[in-house]
Amino acid sequence: MIDLFQEISHTLKKNKLRTALTGLSVSWGIFILIVLLGAGNGLKNGVSENFADRAVNRITLWAGYTSMPHNGLQSGRRIRFSDKEIKALETDVKESSMVAPRLDTSQPIAFGAESGNYTLLGITPGYAELEALKIEANDGRFINQLDLKTNNKVIVLDQKIVNVLFKKTNPIGKHVKVGDIMYQVVGVNSKQEMWGTPTAYIPFTTAQLIYNPDKKIRNISFTVDGLNTKEENEQFNQSLRGLLGRLLNFSPDDRQAVWINNTQEQYIETQKVFSAITIFVSVIGILTLIAGIVGVSNIMLVSVKERTREIGIRKAIGAPPRSILQTVVVESLVITTIFGYIGILVGVGLTELVNFVMEQATAAAASEEVQMSVFKDPTVDMRYILFATLILIIAGAVAGYLPARRAVRIKPIEAMRQE
Repeated sequence: MIDLFQEISHTLKKNKLRTALTGLSVSWGIFILIVLLGAGNGLKNGVSENFADRAVNRITLWAGYTSMPHNGLQSGRRIRFSDKEIKALETDVKESSMVAPRLDTSQPIAFGAESGNYTLLGITPGYAELEALKIEANDGRFINQLDLKTNNKVIVLDQKIVNVLFKKTNPIGKHVKVGDIMYQVVGVNSKQEMWGTPTAYIPFTTAQLIYNPDKKIRNISFTVDGLNTKEENEQFNQSLRGLLGRLLNFSPDDRQAVWINNTQEQYIETQKVFSAITIFVSVIGILTLIAGIVGVSNIMLVSVKERTREIGIRKAIGAPPRSILQTVVVESLVITTIFGYIGILVGVGLTELVNFVMEQATAAAASEEVQMSVFKDPTVDMRYILFATLILIIAGAVAGYLPARRAVRIKPIEAMRQE
């Protein structure tokens, strides 16, 4: 075996240009495959990250104004939700699993000498899950059912508000003044929003009593289960619009009366797009890899043809065909394995370098505002890399075997006559 590898080493050194060209085609093929798969994963991970800051199966309803007459009523009527619509979503919509109405207002919030105008939301406990709010272990709690039942004057503050009002003081248990009313701080939300002013959260029932005596609201969110296709989501949207139309007396065809934002429908469509992108880049990468394999086959064919005279002499002095086949096949395997490994190292190294640079840039640019992500973690699953390497090695063996098999069938006297 040592003699075999010494012979192969001598052959490769003797034909440096041919070896380099063969190896380059192999390395380039697997390098391109890794880079393309990494780019596809980076795009997919970046866009998926943007969905992670909210519940994926969320439906959001915004009340608007009617744009067409209905049942003798003129267009331009203002639509607002009430407890009736909230109850209907909980009982009549079988797909709904967590209904979270929301009351929006803007109020001055003060603690000591510090104050500022912030968004104040009256919400239910499910809102934290819908919006993926973050309450760390040492940052208290969120609004709970007891707060709703007893109309507690408790408040949860965004971290940005805490930074302004409390500086280095722990806000948990302290009281802040919202307008003319005192609230006890029970929690801090550390999730950073991409846009909008910092927000404070109070129980929905408390907000209704103090800031909304007519009990009319513009926004309701809820999660849905069992809607796994675009068609199912479209049918659900149509059915939901019909239900709301009957309750609020507007035409189901009036898109301006109620705006429905179906996040799950958007997520399903996005996943389809990225599945298509993954297939596309995989096909391109595999074709590039095949081009490298064809290059190996052609160069090995030339290599065997150049050594036809040598093969004839070896057969004439008694070398069995098996040993000749073994030499050529192992030489092909050595080239594809070594240069394939080089391609893997360079490809994986490049994707890891890009990932490192992006992480450092994100950390350096970390600020009060969260930026929308379009590219993240462009790394490749090692299973794909190992599978591509296995294909490459098998192809290298076949690329060396076929021309060598044909060469060993030539009679020694005819082989030695070859120039």
